[in-house]
Amino acid sequence: MDKSHAGNYWTTRIRPKTGWFDIDFKDLWHYKDLVWMLVKRDFTLIYKQTVLGPAWVVIQPMLTTLVFTVIFGNVAGLPTDGIPRFMFYMSGNIAWSYFANCLTQTSNTFISNRNLFGKVYFPRLCMPLSTVISQLINFFVQFAVFLGFVVYYALRPDSAVQPNWRLIALTPLMLLQLGMLGLGFGIIVSSMTTKYRDLSLLVSFGVHLWMYATPVAYPASLVAERYPQLLGVYMINPMTPLIELFRSAYLGSACYYLNYYWLSIAITVLVFVLGVILFSHVEKTFMDTV
Repeated sequence: MDKSHAGNYWTTRIRPKTGWFDIDFKDLWHYKDLVWMLVKRDFTLIYKQTVLGPAWVVIQPMLTTLVFTVIFGNVAGLPTDGIPRFMFYMSGNIAWSYFANCLTQTSNTFISNRNLFGKVYFPRLCMPLSTVISQLINFFVQFAVFLGFVVYYALRPDSAVQPNWRLIALTPLMLLQLGMLGLGFGIIVSSMTTKYRDLSLLVSFGVHLWMYATPVAYPASLVAERYPQLLGVYMINPMTPLIELFRSAYLGSACYYLNYYWLSIAITVLVFVLGVILFSHVEKTFMDTV
């Protein structure tokens, strides 16, 4: 064989990835077993050497709901749109917790896994994706308990809890949006913390502030009544219409903003796409900076 033409017979060519968006989703699918293994690892590490173990999945939101009921419901006397206070705060807490946990835990992807990333190759997006899935499992456990309370209150005579079955049909879309939004913001922060470590210190504080800008401890109708001129700005927060829709679906609250919900979906898609693009760009060079 003529050596000058030997290059024509290579079957595989390895080229450097130089574009902004170089994530191979087919390759990501091939590593689905790794994702599942990481999900089991995350779940085990969280509750290893704890006395109550996975029971904390239920205990934490219940305690938070009780605190919110006492502080915001009884002491502050904030309205709940006629919904029983315990159910009002529980619905907001379990939806918010899933989003917040996805954001805070994926925001440390590059920093917390830098040793592993430097030793072996696998699609880096497997790590934040496994976090979102493991948090989804926790959400389903909490959601099952929540549904039990919904049934209990709905069967009581003259109960204000009246599930809206048409909105309940949107549950898969709402869960997908919560996961995408938490993942999108999380990997954006993770990508930026490779150069600006200060962001990792602000994430937890920022998420807590964000919660108070979201109708978790109070209804959005309170803002609409007192500050109607700011309602449009308030609804730019993508979590606001989402929390209200989730609460309206299962508790029957008449206050939900379906027109703003489509804006929330658009913002979620934008954040997710920007996060994946930035993550794809940073993963090529982050080992030089972390």
